[in-house]
Amino acid sequence: MYWLKFTVFNSANTTQGNHYEKKLHSQLNMEDKEQGYRIIFEAASDGMIINDAETGRVVDANPAAIAMHGFTREEFIGLHLTAYIHPDSQRLFIESAHDARPGGIFDVPAVHLRKDGSSFYVDVRRTAIRFQARPCLLSVVRDVSERINAERLLHERVELHTREQAALLEISQTLASALELKPGLILDQLRVLVEYTHAELFVLEGTAMVALAVRGSQRLEETVPFRIHLQGPETLLKLFNEHQPDRIADVWSAEPSAQFLRSLLNDQADLLLKGVRAWMWVPVAVKNRVIGSVGVAHVERDYFTAHHADLALTVANQAAIALVNAELFEHAQALAAMQERQRLAQNLHDAVNQSLFSAGLIADVLPRLWDRDQDLARKSLIDLRRLTRAAQAEMRALLAELRPSAITDTDLGDLLHLLGNALSGRINIPVTVTVAKEIILPAEVQVAFYRVCQEALNNVAKHAEASQVDIDLKYEGTTVELRIRDDGKGFDPERTLSGHYGLGMMRERAEAVGALLTVTSRPSHGAELVMRWRKDVQKEA
Repeated sequence: MYWLKFTVFNSANTTQGNHYEKKLHSQLNMEDKEQGYRIIFEAASDGMIINDAETGRVVDANPAAIAMHGFTREEFIGLHLTAYIHPDSQRLFIESAHDARPGGIFDVPAVHLRKDGSSFYVDVRRTAIRFQARPCLLSVVRDVSERINAERLLHERVELHTREQAALLEISQTLASALELKPGLILDQLRVLVEYTHAELFVLEGTAMVALAVRGSQRLEETVPFRIHLQGPETLLKLFNEHQPDRIADVWSAEPSAQFLRSLLNDQADLLLKGVRAWMWVPVAVKNRVIGSVGVAHVERDYFTAHHADLALTVANQAAIALVNAELFEHAQALAAMQERQRLAQNLHDAVNQSLFSAGLIADVLPRLWDRDQDLARKSLIDLRRLTRAAQAEMRALLAELRPSAITDTDLGDLLHLLGNALSGRINIPVTVTVAKEIILPAEVQVAFYRVCQEALNNVAKHAEASQVDIDLKYEGTTVELRIRDDGKGFDPERTLSGHYGLGMMRERAEAVGALLTVTSRPSHGAELVMRWRKDVQKEA
C-alpha cells in the first residue's frame, strides 16, 4: 500500500496523478469505515439481521442474532424470514419492507422462532439500507421475553387478586345475608377460592367438634353429623394453633403435626384421611373465641400454600359471622315466638276470658232472674248470646293467628266479619260489615288488608269511644277498597300520625304491597280509614 502511495506521489506533477491519489484516499477511507462498521456489527449484543428486501432471505447476520435463534451461521444465512419469524408477526415484516425508505425507522414488537420451534418475544427496529448493491432491510432485534413474561405474570397475579377480592366480597355478602345457618353454603363458597378433595365444617360443642357439613365425599356426607372428641384443653390449644391455619404437607408422614392429626381423628382417621395427603385446619373464631373449625384435604402432597391458608382464614372469619348471625336469628325467633305467645295470652285474657267471665256471671243469675223478671231475663239472654258469640269470634281470630295459612285460605269478607263480630262483642257496640262480593287476592295483599283492619279495630276499641263502626269492602274493576268508619271522638291526624305506632305500622303494611292508605279525622267527628289497592299497580311493581 505504501508502495502504491509512493508511485502516485511520484506522478503528482501530472493531473492524472492527482486524480488517482484522491480516488485511492477515498477508497481507503471507505474500507476503513466498512471495517469499523463490521467490527460494531459483529460485537453488538443485540441481534442484527440483514434481509433482501425483495426475497425476504437473510443476507447477513451478526453472532448475537444467530445465537438468539439457535442456528449456526451456515444455517442462518440464506434462511427465509418464515423460518425464524412467527406467522403472527410475518405481516409486520412484510409491511415494514414495503413501506421502508432510507433513513426511516420502524419499531415493532414481534414473535420470533428458534430452530427447535420454540418462540420468544422481541422488539425489532428496522430501517432500509443498501447492502451489496441491492435494497435490504436491517433489523436490530432485542430479546424481551423475560420482560414480557414478567409483565404477563404480574398481569395474571393482578387478575387473580382481583378475582379473589371479588369472590371474597361476594362470599361476605352471601354469608352475611343468610340469617338461617347453611353450613354447606360455607364450604361451597370456600371452594370458589381454594380447591380441595373434601372439606368439613365443625362447630365446637363442649369437648367435641361436631361436623355440620361435608363437601367432596359422598361417603363422608352420609355420616354427618359425626363427632371428633378432644382429649383435654391441651389438645384444644394445639388444634386451634393460636387462631392461625395449620398446614400439614403429608398426613401420613412422621412429622409431629401429622401424628397429632391422626391421633386426633382416631376412629375417624380412616374415613377422613383415606386417599388424601395434604391437610389444612382453619379455625373459625369471633373476637378470639373459637367456635369451630374447617378441615380441608387434598390428594396432592404439600398442596396448600400460605396464600391458600390466608384465603381460607378469610372465609372462615366470614363463616364465624354467619354462625353468630344464625345463632342470634334463632334467639330472635325464639324471643318473637315467646312474645307472640304472650300477646295471644294477653288477648285471651283481655277479650275471650272477660267475655266468658261475663257470660258465666249472667248464666249464674239467669235462673233466679227468670223467676223474678222474665223481660229482664230475656235481655240478659241477648247479652249472653252476644258475649258467647264475641268469645267465639275472638277464639277464631286467635286460631287464625296460630295458623297463618287460615288468613290466606279464607275469603277476605269472612275474615272481616270475624273481626267485626269480635269487636262488637268486646265493646258492646254494633259493627256493620258490608262486602260486595267474594274477592280473591294475592296472599300477601290479603294478609295486608286483614292486618290493617285488625289494627284499625284495635285502635277503635282502645281510643275511639265510638257507638257505631262500619266496615265496607268493595271490588270495582281492578281496584279493591277497604273503608272503616267510626263515630267516636276522633283526633288530629297531623299531630298523631308522626308518632302513632299503630298508624305507622298500617302505612308500612299498605306500602309493602303497593296499596294507598289514607286516614281522615277531626276531633268530635269520628275517623275514617281507606285502603286502596290496584291489580295493575301490583303487576308493575
